[in-house]
Amino acid sequence: MDELLAIFDKNLAEARAAIAGATDETLMPPWTLLHNGLTTFRMPRVAMIRSFVMNYLIHHRAQLGVHLRLNDAPVPSIYGPSADEDPFA
Repeated sequence: MDELLAIFDKNLAEARAAIAGATDETLMPPWTLLHNGLTTFRMPRVAMIRSFVMNYLIHHRAQLGVHLRLNDAPVPSIYGPSADEDPFA
């Protein structure tokens, strides 16, 4: 587990640095999804990051909240206090 977490943390730091250092010149060229050498679709890299990276993470974070709730586990703060936390305590 420690090895996997170390790899995750390393890749996360590299991804954050790459996105922070990105410019319009690096984000606007098209990104292409190929299937058997044929173009399935093409979009600017910035749209791919938003659509496939950010939306994917948001979706699965919400799924985790539902999973926790269905298993009677407290839902942690995600975008602010959850219903399971008392912000005035």
